[in-house]
Amino acid sequence: MKKQIPNLLTLLNLFCGIIALRYALSQAFDWALFWFFLGITLDFFDGFVARILKVSSPLGKELDSLADLVTSGLVPGQVMYWLISYSAAHYGQTLHFFLPFAGYLITLASAYRLACFNLDTRQSDSFIGLPTPANALFIISLGLIVKQAVYLKAIPLWGTLLITLASCVLLNSNLRLLALKFKDFSIKNNLLKYLLLLISVVLLVLMRESAFPLIILAYILLSVVGNLKKEKS
Repeated sequence: MKKQIPNLLTLLNLFCGIIALRYALSQAFDWALFWFFLGITLDFFDGFVARILKVSSPLGKELDSLADLVTSGLVPGQVMYWLISYSAAHYGQTLHFFLPFAGYLITLASAYRLACFNLDTRQSDSFIGLPTPANALFIISLGLIVKQAVYLKAIPLWGTLLITLASCVLLNSNLRLLALKFKDFSIKNNLLKYLLLLISVVLLVLMRESAFPLIILAYILLSVVGNLKKEKS
């Protein structure tokens, strides 16, 4: 019976993703973000519980990817569909009808990443390419900012398409990102991680949920800095 506990948590992640998708379809991005957060929290704990109970299985691994595809793949794809549609409203009916479907390229790129992740043995300690939850958090919170006209009332059409392309590329890139695990707590070995933590706290205090896109951008930029430092050394 205990071997099914992680699978139950994974299915609950999928359930949260379905609810988040329902809210994303009606542009209630605040609730979509809430259910997304609940889903990725369950996604963290299913693997943690599986390791604690020593019941990890190939079934759980595949089920986890299927749940993530909805929560962290289909939901941001739907949000990007709306963002492109919102930006393309003044470009004629044909463009306004067809172009928003480009947002679902994020879903396809997420599916490809999740499949590759299951086969990639290099990502046990750190991520290579942008993780699907981080990408989804960026896009869903961006949709919330635009919908509520907080800090940003609209994104130009070329901007939405550029974000879509960048997301697809980053999801499946060879960019090595900062490992968020601490092997020790020295400033020397963890300077960039502490800097990311400080930036995140300050932004969250000042901007609340609107801070998430900037936090993800800071994570990527600090990772690039870290990679350049390693190359020089």
